[in-house]
Amino acid sequence: MKLFHISDLHIGKKVNGFSMIEDQRYILTEIIQMIEEERPDVLLISGDVYDVKQPSAEAVALLDVFLKKLAKEHADTGMDTCIISGNHDSAERLAYASSIIDMSGIHISPVYDGKVSVFRKSDEYGEVYFYLLPFLRPADVRRYFPDEGINSYDDAIHTVVSDLNVDTSKRNVILSHQFVTGAKRSESEEVIVGGLDNISASNYDDFDYAALGHIHGPQKTGRDTVRYSGTPLKYSFSEEHDKKSVVEVDLLEKGNVSISLHELTPRHDMRVIRGRYDDLMNRENYKDTDTDDYVKIVLTDEEDIPSAIEKLRVVYPNIMQLEYDNKRTRTAQTIEGDAKVDEKSPQQLFEEFYELQNNQSMKDEQKEYVSSLIEKVWGD
Repeated sequence: MKLFHISDLHIGKKVNGFSMIEDQRYILTEIIQMIEEERPDVLLISGDVYDVKQPSAEAVALLDVFLKKLAKEHADTGMDTCIISGNHDSAERLAYASSIIDMSGIHISPVYDGKVSVFRKSDEYGEVYFYLLPFLRPADVRRYFPDEGINSYDDAIHTVVSDLNVDTSKRNVILSHQFVTGAKRSESEEVIVGGLDNISASNYDDFDYAALGHIHGPQKTGRDTVRYSGTPLKYSFSEEHDKKSVVEVDLLEKGNVSISLHELTPRHDMRVIRGRYDDLMNRENYKDTDTDDYVKIVLTDEEDIPSAIEKLRVVYPNIMQLEYDNKRTRTAQTIEGDAKVDEKSPQQLFEEFYELQNNQSMKDEQKEYVSSLIEKVWGD
């Protein structure tokens, strides 16, 4: 049985004020094309379908289009889709009309009520059981297992998984949206202080494959078959070097699982550009690059460039961030009161202040300019 695993679509997300909706439309279309070419038996979507619990009408419309295409794929090829809610989703909103949608081969985890929804599908090797475990907090589980002493996320997931009574002689797949201890986070994720949301990878020991969501960087954790697919798009510059992909999982007979990746190509990449202003604006240096990418520009000029971001947008229209890396920004100086302030001239005080702030002395022309200003102010 061939499975495709994706997660963390975050439909409707904005990154540094830029709407990602058209990029998401583009990448979801690419995923549909990949499905049509590769013909998986089941698509797994492991949570954070939306970016917020009350998504915009535009985000809802985009998901509707995507689900219609998945329903058509079910009608044409028999492919089923399993979806769970993540911490960014409203479980109630996502599961709305799920009983009707289920008829179209799209199986969505219901609001957790002490039980986990299970979908079953067969191939030449027998049955495969898919456990749809939505994102859970300790309080979500404690009310149904009051005697289990649930105090942590790990307690909660361990209790829920133990209650599944998984038949390990069968092939079993779980969809889960939690943070497994040791997984590498990125800047675009929601972080709980102190790692209180950590759970052990051992919670998934009874499953032939654990299709995880929540972490945005693609990675395995614990073993090859406990895996985060990562987001289909980059949502922070910490993901600059990530290769986004759809995970293909091939389940043969019990114990025989192979994994491969199908790389995704975004509408716009996300990358960091570093250098002097004049070099970055030199056509010879950017003519062979995609200047429409989402970029963070780090200028290394010692002097700030007036209206730099507006000027740079002429060449790089999708600048998301602008930073400087120079003597001034590399060394943090503490600016304190000067005990001898009455003994120094305004010119001396200004020069000392400038050096503390910028980690370099003023140039002669700057000194002359400040001197002329001081004369003008004190001369009135």
